[in-house]
Amino acid sequence: MPIPEDVSGEEIDKDVRQELQSLPKTLAEDVARNLVMVARLIDEDPEQAYGYSRVALRLASRVAAVREAAGFAAYATQQYSEALAEFRAARRMSGGVELWPVMADCERGMGRPERALAMAGETEVQKLDKAGQVEMRLVAAGARRDMGQVDAAIVTLQSPELASNAVQPWTARLRYAYADALLAADRESEAREWFARAVEADKDGSTDASDRLAELDGVEFVDALVDEADADADPSADAGGGTDTDTERKDAGSDDDAGDAGGSGVRHPVGDASEATSHGSPGADRDGDQGADQDGGKV
Repeated sequence: MPIPEDVSGEEIDKDVRQELQSLPKTLAEDVARNLVMVARLIDEDPEQAYGYSRVALRLASRVAAVREAAGFAAYATQQYSEALAEFRAARRMSGGVELWPVMADCERGMGRPERALAMAGETEVQKLDKAGQVEMRLVAAGARRDMGQVDAAIVTLQSPELASNAVQPWTARLRYAYADALLAADRESEAREWFARAVEADKDGSTDASDRLAELDGVEFVDALVDEADADADPSADAGGGTDTDTERKDAGSDDDAGDAGGSGVRHPVGDASEATSHGSPGADRDGDQGADQDGGKV
């Protein structure tokens, strides 16, 4: 697969670069460049990212970072069985536990929420850092919802991290998942409060909390481009308002609007981590849970 000339391979994480030192220099450079492409494309074009991950895997299947990147690329394309196999291989090679939450979310993606829930109770969870433990909590809550246990999901998400006013990298997704679970339990006023709190923490727009909040408030968005097209098509329409109502335009809709409506819910594994979730990259819209965070590995 073609790689842009501006990609040197030096962009990769220093720990990954160290792992690649076990390879011949030219081979290490080729692998590094493919890993950079995985990281670049995994969000905007996961299929392409997956292709580059397969190239890296063919070149260096015994490098843990390569197996991890291949796992995230498979996860992003909803190939959860393959992703789980790659994550397990990476974990065997590295001996670390940081992939435990996303491995559990793969179980969710494969329709086995009970296994994900069992993993949430294993001793590996205690070895995770704070971010990893929050991811595991998100996955466990998502598994509860997969099993129809909405109230249990709400309880699972209640934690010191949720109650804290401090904003951490996981705060927006945790608040979003809690709000979505409350809404699923028909606790709309509480859900609105937590969607608002998610918006406050979501500085980079990683969730669609603002859209969900507007929806609860009854706000309707009208595409300005559609309005202009309507005006051009009917120049005789009264400028004062003889055109279709906003509601009628919304009902008419467009394919583009339909595609945007889902947002990223984050949309996510683990999951949601989803809501990672029908099963999109657990990480996204699986019942609104935010799923495991997906970053393409340490690239």
